[in-house]
Amino acid sequence: MKKFTMFSQILQSVIPQEEIAPLINEIGYVDKARKFTVYDLFLFLAQASIEQWKGYRDGEARMGKSGLQIADHSTISKKAKEVPYQLFKELLHLLIRKCNRATKRKLRIPKELLAVDSTKITVGKGRLPWAPLKGERSGVKLHVALVIDQGNLHRVTESTGNSPDLVHAPEVIDPSFVIVADRAYGKHEMFDKYESAEKKQYFLIRIRDNTILHDPTPRKRKAPFKGTIERDITCQLGVKKTRTKKRFRVVTLKDPEGNPVILATNLHKPSAENIAEMYKKRWQIEVLFRWIKQHLNVPKLFGTTPNAVYGQLYTALLVYVLMKLVFEKGNASVHASAKLTFAEFDRLFELDKLPSEWLVLLTSFLKMRP
Repeated sequence: MKKFTMFSQILQSVIPQEEIAPLINEIGYVDKARKFTVYDLFLFLAQASIEQWKGYRDGEARMGKSGLQIADHSTISKKAKEVPYQLFKELLHLLIRKCNRATKRKLRIPKELLAVDSTKITVGKGRLPWAPLKGERSGVKLHVALVIDQGNLHRVTESTGNSPDLVHAPEVIDPSFVIVADRAYGKHEMFDKYESAEKKQYFLIRIRDNTILHDPTPRKRKAPFKGTIERDITCQLGVKKTRTKKRFRVVTLKDPEGNPVILATNLHKPSAENIAEMYKKRWQIEVLFRWIKQHLNVPKLFGTTPNAVYGQLYTALLVYVLMKLVFEKGNASVHASAKLTFAEFDRLFELDKLPSEWLVLLTSFLKMRP
C-alpha cells in the first residue's frame, strides 16, 4: 500500500464520516451533493496538505491515485467556498481532544507549559482583499497554543493578518497551564487580570526592554546566578497610569547575542535558572510553525474566500495532529531499536522508507481508534 493512500485510510479510521455529520448539522450547513460531499472535501484538503499539491487543478489530476473520490477542480473550488470553515476548526479540536493525555510535571512548576503565539500566511494584495496588510500584501493569522513538552496542539483560532495577537489570546490560553509567550502578549493590565482571576492563570511572558520596573526588590537566594541570569526581582510594572496593581517577579538574562531578555511571571517557586529554561522551551512553537509551512503546504492557499482559506489551514493543522498521533502510538509500540524521533519519522514517511515494523504498525492502525 502506498504511503499516502495509507495516510488517507488512517485519517478515515480516526475521523470516520459518521463523526462529521453531527458537526455539519450544528453549523447549519446542508450538504446537497451526492458525488462530492463535505467529507470528500475534507479528505481532499488533508491529502493536498500531506502531498503538497499545488492547487485544485493539481489535486484533480492526482486525487484518483490517492484513493479519493474524483471531482472536477471547479466542483472542489465551489465546495471549498460553500462549506463553513468552522467545521474544519471543530474537526481539528475534535482530534486534539482525542489525543489528550496526562504527562509528567517538570522543572518543579505547578502545571505544564503552554506556548502561545501566532503565525502569519501572506499572499499578494489582490488575492485576499478582505484581509489587507501594509503595502502590496494580504494575509491571515493562525493563533496557536502548543503543549510544549508533548509538542501537541491545544487550541487554535484564526484572524486576518493585521489583528493583534493579544486580542485573540483569551481564545487559546488555558488556566490549566502556565502560558509562555513573547512580547506581543506582555500587556501589563493583563498580568493583574491573570493574577486575580477566579482560576489563577500562571504566566511567563517576555516584556519590552524599556519597561519601567517600579520599586524593584531583589529576591533572596543563597548562591550566585548561573549562566546568563543577571537579575531576579519583584516589582510593579509600568509607569503610573498603566502600572500594575500587584507586584510580579522579573528575571533578566542575556540571549546568545548578549541582548537583554526580560521575563515577567507570577511563578515564585522555580529558580531563576529554571525560569530561563522554561522560556527557552517557547522555541518549540517556532519549530512547529516552520514545520507546518515546510511540510503541509500552508503557504500555498488554494482559494480566496475565508471558508476556502481557513478550511485549508485548519485541515493542514489536523494533518499535523494526526501525524503526531501515529508517531506517538508507533514509538510506544515498536521495539526500542526501531524507535524514532518525530523528525526521523516524518523524513522516512516522506521517503517511503519506514522500517518494516512501522509499516506493520501503520497497517494495524487502520483498525484502531485514538
